[in-house]
Amino acid sequence: MGMAPAAFAGDAAAGKTVYTTNCVACHGETGKGDGPVGIAIQPPPRDFSVGEFVFDTDEDGEKGSDADLTSVIKDGAMKYGGSPLMAPWSTLSDDDIANLVAHIRSLKQ
Repeated sequence: MGMAPAAFAGDAAAGKTVYTTNCVACHGETGKGDGPVGIAIQPPPRDFSVGEFVFDTDEDGEKGSDADLTSVIKDGAMKYGGSPLMAPWSTLSDDDIANLVAHIRSLKQ
């Protein structure tokens, strides 16, 4: 058995629980941005099934790294020039966010 890639440092199965509780309403069950709230808002929520991210929150030249996703989840997208509708999830623990990032990565098709 080999080592898991660094992108999957969190537990995607545990992250799915966090995602279902907090993210499905906007991002949808499969991450396409088609949740019951998501279909009604502009701009539409990020489509995780595409796996393209626009924020480089740590300015390391790489958009959508685990650190970038973590920052957007913690701080909300507006802090980085994105939609104010992607609110900060400051109530989530660091472990919850790491697991959530792993689950978001798993949604890419």
